[in-house]
Amino acid sequence: MRKFFASLLEVLEIAVIAVAAVFIVRTYLVQPFLVSGTSMVPTFGNGDYVLTDELTYHVRPPERGEVVVFHDPEDWSTYFIKRVIGLPGERVVIKNDQITVYPNASSTNGLVLGETYLPQGLVTSGSADVTLSSSTYFMLGDNRPYSYDSRSWGPLSARNIVGLVRFRLWPLTELQVFAAPHY
Repeated sequence: MRKFFASLLEVLEIAVIAVAAVFIVRTYLVQPFLVSGTSMVPTFGNGDYVLTDELTYHVRPPERGEVVVFHDPEDWSTYFIKRVIGLPGERVVIKNDQITVYPNASSTNGLVLGETYLPQGLVTSGSADVTLSSSTYFMLGDNRPYSYDSRSWGPLSARNIVGLVRFRLWPLTELQVFAAPHY
């Protein structure tokens, strides 16, 4: 009988350690997300399963071009996946089907983004002229005509950002590791 209780205690100990490890990993390190919708096509499609790194942004801030998962600014329980276009303190101008990023509101020399990850011929239509605060980002979906993004709801607060998309796990035929593009 004593052996039985010792074995039972050992199994319970392993189960508690396993649950604690999963909790720590999911809460502080990596979180899976299922992409819903087409706002990031062709980079991510409806039904893609991605892993988000939640640790990196505790070490450094998001960089331009990275794809992140964040809380919808209008409904905290909903998550979005978009690309970082404008960084804190910058001015983002969308005009004549191109995006220009200026280092600050008064600068006249800006960086015209060459977005090689977008399909050939896709342009960012409309116009916008937004100066970001010291804690906000400008986010855009890759499928610009069908993306609900910062052009609609404005700059995104840094506190909404959950993490950096690192891997696509599903579909298996499109398994991929992601890195930020260089502009």
